[in-house]
Amino acid sequence: MNQDILFADIQLWDSEKQAVNFPAQQAGALITCWVSLSWLQKKAAQPLVEEADILSVFAANRFDLEELAETMIEDEEFNQGGDIEIN
Repeated sequence: MNQDILFADIQLWDSEKQAVNFPAQQAGALITCWVSLSWLQKKAAQPLVEEADILSVFAANRFDLEELAETMIEDEEFNQGGDIEIN
């Protein structure tokens, strides 16, 4: 894992975006990362409705999500707003 990219142990469900937000930091810059509800539901192989269930699936897949986000940051795959989106 690249030590230049750090992930805080923070995750927040955003019901409007239907995604979980988790921050990363690279060279002092804060990068907002998102993982979609659909991605989490695919991993869980079931519909997720309750916030606690959504965050539980996120936690169970945190390592993989951080690796995906790290690769996307290194490859500069930012959206128009400068965020990383895992769909």
